[in-house]
Amino acid sequence: MQTIGIDIGTTTISGVVLDYKNEKERKTLEAKTIDNGCFITTANEWERIQDARKIVKKAQKLLDYFVDKYPQAETIGLTGQMHGIVYINKEGKGVTPLYTWQDARGNLCNKEQVSLIEEIEKKCKIHTASGYGLVTHIYNLRHDLLVENAVSFCTIMDYFGMYLTGRKNPLVHASNADSFGFFDSQKMRFEKEKLEEMGVKETWLPKICTEIKKLGTYRNCVVTTAIGDNQASFLGAVGNEDHTLLVNMGTGGQISVLSDQYFEEKGIEARPFLNGTYLLVGSSLCGGKAYALLERFFRSIVKTTTGKDEALYEIMEQFARAGKEQNQKREKGKKLKVETTFDGTRINPESSGSIGNLNSDNFTPEDFTYGILEGMTTELYRMYITIQEGTNIEVEHMIGSGNGLRKNLVLCEIIEEMFHNKLVLAACEEEAATGAAMSSLF
Repeated sequence: MQTIGIDIGTTTISGVVLDYKNEKERKTLEAKTIDNGCFITTANEWERIQDARKIVKKAQKLLDYFVDKYPQAETIGLTGQMHGIVYINKEGKGVTPLYTWQDARGNLCNKEQVSLIEEIEKKCKIHTASGYGLVTHIYNLRHDLLVENAVSFCTIMDYFGMYLTGRKNPLVHASNADSFGFFDSQKMRFEKEKLEEMGVKETWLPKICTEIKKLGTYRNCVVTTAIGDNQASFLGAVGNEDHTLLVNMGTGGQISVLSDQYFEEKGIEARPFLNGTYLLVGSSLCGGKAYALLERFFRSIVKTTTGKDEALYEIMEQFARAGKEQNQKREKGKKLKVETTFDGTRINPESSGSIGNLNSDNFTPEDFTYGILEGMTTELYRMYITIQEGTNIEVEHMIGSGNGLRKNLVLCEIIEEMFHNKLVLAACEEEAATGAAMSSLF
């Protein structure tokens, strides 16, 4: 059968059409990506919001293109950027912008120089992060930032499902509910008591489900509940395979492995997946972005000296290759060391990156380029070791996804060497949209 998947990302909106028999026998009939481009400029540096109405209009236009071209499609699966929220009214209409996962209001300090994140951790004994939906909601409640007719909230992909089907009340899959924070993924429910401590009434919370449910129909296609983009990417790239590590490198970095057991540690989340299983996930806030920052640095120099403003990734690839060759000849103690936590970490948002072990021999653009790639990998590898030591899960296969890997062979080689495993790039490039399409058949 034919099925359509839509992925509403932070910077792009993607869609695929699959001819699907089973996980092993599936064919991508077409994939298409458009720019999101819906960020709203505000006076607040910490605020990262997008125009939710424009997003759903763009996503609908892309979906209509597929439905028109593939009238045999029977189902529509949805996914998109996790953590963020859009508020809805009692009629199921979006009444606010999308407060994205990048929003930093949770890190702002009050008069006592205590951030909301710190307050939650101290008062509720749980770890959250700025950008998590319920952190955003608590901040908005306290600062009277809500519109009067808002009654609940959901992710942007959940709202898109409501928009398509005319549903008035959000139904959020556990994979998305978990991304809001204040969610017990063992009991699969919101931690209502702790939310009460923070002033959040139960009436705000959307209804959740642990299985894929039918939301309604759109143009004779069944629309199903959205799942998180991490879960969708894993499903699209790996399927339901055990002992397989997915390494994703986009704006952020991520490692994920399927597990029957619940396991959480600092920096590691147990995210609800499908059929009662979990994805054990470690995420870096500044994955591929670290490499983009270096490119921006080099580009600024070139523009200032030559007047040309062109992408330098091809030259950086040459730098990375040369940097690898140089480092293979150096003693371990004489290699440049880069910590790529330029945007902090989930555990410590105030931490910063660093460049160490500098000497006159390694102060080169080649070493800096290679050092950034190695630093990106090291952050994920530390998370992998935490998972392995805590669960004894044996990883037999390693699959890579995201443009950060597809466009950077040296990075792939560094990952293989550090993780001591062969890295195979996912067969499909639009993993999240593919996983969304597959989820609609569960």
